[in-house]
Amino acid sequence: MSEIDAAPTASREKNVAKGLGLGLTAYFIWGSFPLIIAGLATFANPWEIVVWRIVFGFATAVLLISVTRSWGSLAAVFKNKRMLGWIALCSFFIMINWQVYVIGISAGRVVETSLGYFINPLVTVLLAVVFLREKLNLVQWLAVGLGAVAVTVLTIDYGHLPWIALTLAGSFGIYGLAKNKLGGKVSALNSYAIESGALMPVAIIQGAIVASLAPGLQIAEHGWQGVAGLAIFGIMTAVPLILFGTAAENLPLSWIGFMQFMTPSIQFVLALTVFEEQMPPARWVGFILVWVALLTLTTDALRRNRANRRLRSQG
Repeated sequence: MSEIDAAPTASREKNVAKGLGLGLTAYFIWGSFPLIIAGLATFANPWEIVVWRIVFGFATAVLLISVTRSWGSLAAVFKNKRMLGWIALCSFFIMINWQVYVIGISAGRVVETSLGYFINPLVTVLLAVVFLREKLNLVQWLAVGLGAVAVTVLTIDYGHLPWIALTLAGSFGIYGLAKNKLGGKVSALNSYAIESGALMPVAIIQGAIVASLAPGLQIAEHGWQGVAGLAIFGIMTAVPLILFGTAAENLPLSWIGFMQFMTPSIQFVLALTVFEEQMPPARWVGFILVWVALLTLTTDALRRNRANRRLRSQG
């Protein structure tokens, strides 16, 4: 039996307050990413940005494991093939998410990236139904239906499927599902270290390809400021993912879906104010439908939580 399997049951109990605090912090940091990319990393193309995002993120994880002396628990993870399978799934889908996100920001499509994370809670709820067999009530199904209508409206407005938004929503939704399946058996730090470590070969290959094409890797072409900019983005990638991993261990998957409106709200405001992107009337209609769906989900969740508290107090 591995150290993971031998962990006491009490250590796996969910701490909802801790999960909410860490989760909200992670989403606030993610919301600021467009500013970080635009302010510190615009000299590099999206493919190079992701290369250094992986490298410096992995270096941050190694440093944190060394400081916390967690090498023993990290080694124990490799004895559990089932856990490694879920972590591998995390690596695959977070790589897709990172690359598409940076492409979207670099292309000036911050509104669409925010749309992806607005849709994400609806995708997360659907994943909870399909894979975790969680049951939705009529109000929740109504919210999901409104989200589907919103995507249809936005597809008509864009003239094509909002592929950046849908890819971000789907990839991060599955990432959250895989994190939930870890069920607290692997620490958030260990999970992230393995995820980013598994992506290092991808980063090396991708970096080599970028270096072979004009103008090549740009990290060394802009002095210490260039190195610092890409390093900060990599470090800030590691921090919220570790926070999110701990939050996912302590919250039901549906709760993760309900609180994810924070990041896209910040990004949406940045898109309109800082990046001055346009919002045609039809696009406003699509976003309003998504917001109504999120409000419906949140209101229903609050109602059910109050009812559950009353039942517990009566018992």
